[in-house]
Parts: sequence; structure tokens; C-alpha cells
Amino acid sequence: MPDLAGLDHEAHVERAIALAREAGERGDGPYGSLLVVDGDVVMEETNREWTDDDIALHPELTLARRAARELTAEERDRAVMYTSTEPCPMCSGGITISNLGAVVYSVSGERAAAEFGGNEGVPCGEVFERRGRDIEVVGGVLESEGLDVHREFRDA
Repeated sequence: MPDLAGLDHEAHVERAIALAREAGERGDGPYGSLLVVDGDVVMEETNREWTDDDIALHPELTLARRAARELTAEERDRAVMYTSTEPCPMCSGGITISNLGAVVYSVSGERAAAEFGGNEGVPCGEVFERRGRDIEVVGGVLESEGLDVHREFRDA
């Protein structure tokens, strides 16, 4: 389990939002994520579902799959997924299966649905709990900045 108290959540979420902006500028949905182990960024991804023509290429699921292949079980347990928006149920399942230690996000699915319409999905913590995993979740980090990147590309 990672020690979340010693991590700079805002700096990592800022990077996730910058990655989301990169995805939006490329024509994909504005979502970005990174994986941090022991305070170091070890992987980054952007949403690629349109540019790579694969609806499963959300950054969280891509990172969970890479982590399962490239990191040891101990590293995955200490890993924190930082993401611009709360992971959807598909991505939350991948995070659970790959045994990541924690998730920190900017905008919740509930807030995104209230702000922009659509389905809020199932909160990631609920998915983790249903799967019997104790994955710590911190939400709402730099929420207004996370909402801004969605506004920027929803209006484009």
C-alpha cells in the first residue's frame, strides 16, 4: 500500500490534466493519467480511443495493463494512479486486476455527469470494494482545473 501522505497530489494531477489536454488537442477525449511508484513517475498515457480506433484505450486501462506486464507485484502494490477524471468501471476493473495501490483523480464521474450530462457510471471505489480490493481513493484534487480541460474540448 502506498504512503499517500508524502506525495504531491497537486503536481501529479496537474501533469494528468496536461496529458488530458494533449489528448484533446489530438482529437481524443480529454483524459490523461500517470503512474507513480515511491514518488517517481514511471509511466504516462493519454486517451487514444479515437486516434488508435480502439474504444478500450482509456489511459487508466492502458497503464493498468502496462503495469501488470512491466512492474513487479510489490511495485504495483505501491503504485498510485493519478488521473484527470475518475476511472470508469472498465478502467477500475483493470486497476483492480493489476493490483494497483491507490487512485487519485481530479473530476469525479458524478461531477462530470452533472456538469456535462451523460452517465456518471459507478464510482471507482465501489468497483474496488465489490472486487474485494482495498484500494485507497482520493478525489477532487484540482477539480476546477480538471473541469476546465473538459470544457475546453467539449466546446471545441
